[in-house]
Amino acid sequence: MKKKSNFSQYNNIIRASIMGANDGIISIAGIVVGVAGATTNMGTILLAGLAGTLAGTVSMAMGEYVSVSSQRDSQKKIVEDQTKALKEDFQKEFDAVYQNYRDMGISEPLALKATNEMMNKDALGTTVRERFGFTLGQELDARAAAIASMLSFPAGALLPMLAISCAPTALKEGLTFITVVIALALTGYGAASFNGADKKHAALRNIISGILTMVVTYVVGMIFRGEGF
Repeated sequence: MKKKSNFSQYNNIIRASIMGANDGIISIAGIVVGVAGATTNMGTILLAGLAGTLAGTVSMAMGEYVSVSSQRDSQKKIVEDQTKALKEDFQKEFDAVYQNYRDMGISEPLALKATNEMMNKDALGTTVRERFGFTLGQELDARAAAIASMLSFPAGALLPMLAISCAPTALKEGLTFITVVIALALTGYGAASFNGADKKHAALRNIISGILTMVVTYVVGMIFRGEGF
């Protein structure tokens, strides 16, 4: 059980890290490109990027902590309810597990045998898994997820800030745009690989969201520049 729990925690940390880096890239790219559309002052652009990075880091970390904590609280309540349900009406819970096996296409004799074996071995763990879809001992660690997001968001945010500050003045928006698109393709591909989803579709979706973010903020910045702000 301990090994499974560690594997679950590892998956959760990887997920939070990928999503944190991805959000850092998109969010800060939108900010620096948008401000670059309004002004050529690099100090102003980087200050806006830094402020966005600090705000995003705190927001991502706290959001991840609250989200995972809420999930843990929900799982804890389910375990408490199931413990009570097994004491009050064991047969009802037994029948629910049996019916779940039957719905999966398992034959009646085999489903009955499996239900008997599983319920006799670990009734609480079996009903929680079969009725609610999670395994006891694999609850997620909210603090680990929050720390992963807190570290990965600024790491992702650093990329567009470096790109726009190091590129030649005439090319800074274009090179930042290209750099961000490549980075989002990689994070989208990585997230899909981790989740087992369609890699090309995930990468394309990520690229489109980044492009839309940068285009919208840049246009808004250009409007402000045109109005003399």
